[in-house]
Amino acid sequence: MSATPREHTRTYYLGKLATELEQRGLTATLRSYPPALRISDPETVMLAETIDCVPMPEGWFYRWSWGELVGIADDPALAADRILHVLRR
Repeated sequence: MSATPREHTRTYYLGKLATELEQRGLTATLRSYPPALRISDPETVMLAETIDCVPMPEGWFYRWSWGELVGIADDPALAADRILHVLRR
């Protein structure tokens, strides 16, 4: 099965977010199909979250597993800060 342009875009943005999360000490594993990030905090092994990336009229956005938006994909650093804040709360 060949990846669609939309999947390539989603994977690109998720890769940018993974880099930001890893710089903050989190573990981020990219799931290939459908593209999503599995994020965990080595400090709190029990906590993990899945983040995906979805197109909307205003652009691409990162989204929590429960459907709430994390932030715009053009700012992966801000999204990573928000994810870190939630996971370490």
